[in-house]
Amino acid sequence: MFLIGYRKIRSYERGLYFYDGEFRKILATGRHWFVDPLNRIRIDVVSQRDPWLDHDKLDIIVKSGVLKDEAVVLDLKDYERALVWIDGRFSRVLDAGLYAMWSKFRDIKTEIVDARAVLFEHKSIDVILKSGGVDAVLNVFNVEEGHAGVYFKDGEYVKTLAPGKYATWKNVGKVKFYHLDVRETVLDVAGQEIMTADKVTLRMNAIVTYRIVDARKSVETVGDVAQALYREAQLALRAAVGTRELEPLLVDKTDVAKELESVIRRRASEFGIHVIGLGIRDIILPGDMKTLLNKVLEAKKASEANVILRREETAAMRSQLNTAKLMEDNAVLMRLKELEVLEKVAGASKLSVVLGEKGLAERVVNLL
Repeated sequence: MFLIGYRKIRSYERGLYFYDGEFRKILATGRHWFVDPLNRIRIDVVSQRDPWLDHDKLDIIVKSGVLKDEAVVLDLKDYERALVWIDGRFSRVLDAGLYAMWSKFRDIKTEIVDARAVLFEHKSIDVILKSGGVDAVLNVFNVEEGHAGVYFKDGEYVKTLAPGKYATWKNVGKVKFYHLDVRETVLDVAGQEIMTADKVTLRMNAIVTYRIVDARKSVETVGDVAQALYREAQLALRAAVGTRELEPLLVDKTDVAKELESVIRRRASEFGIHVIGLGIRDIILPGDMKTLLNKVLEAKKASEANVILRREETAAMRSQLNTAKLMEDNAVLMRLKELEVLEKVAGASKLSVVLGEKGLAERVVNLL
């Protein structure tokens, strides 16, 4: 018994003709008659309005060559990825594999990318990363403002990334990114107990202002920038305090800070760090040492006060001596001084003075 049939293919459709399980041809628009007495013919009708040709025998269909003028075919190797635009709009990112897209009713544009570069850079990256499904093939991350991203592939440095949005291909190598804050940073250094050259135990706290200027060197040299700088600052504090006695240390804090800054800046440059400044915040002494220093300071101030008092007394005596010499050599000046003294005496009591030929001084002495 012969079975005769037909299949109508519309203008936006194509028929995939299989005979006895083998793909033979594509049926174009129209009505197609066939004779199939043994039920060996299979026709799969697919719509070209959906640009993606998804079929379990796609590899056989592609190898037949019938899609040459009908579709865009992509056969992506393990290290290749493809970007697909449909009708001027980004559609998706394709992983390694075989793909076919009908091109009769749609404007299909593709771009093949070598994923071995790992870092994905594209002028339309913002649009691409907003599309669905990118998480399956891309790792997406941001480098924030005031930060730098140091990019390593398979243990080798590749580049330093400026602030922005980035993506890397998955499953194409060992990738590592380090995010570093390159803004000006203040590090509070709390000093441990340190002994001065004259055996006084104290604690010195300092503040270090710094920023990272070579992100690659920082990553390759130290694991933790702040911790490394903190350690170097503590060592420098210990060295500076241990070679000085207490009094010079208290008096010349500025000089000590300059010395510390020079030492730490030189060491920090090896880590890719620029030390902007260093200041000694405070010097903390034990309670008994504070009491002792207060007594020393009090005694010192008392001694200074006595010196000033003696100096003033000496000056006063010298002034009186000079005045006496002047009056001895000048009778008129002596007479004026006598009148001045008499005025003071008369003002303090009821006193009548009768002057004669003798001098005022002699008469006042006689009165007394």
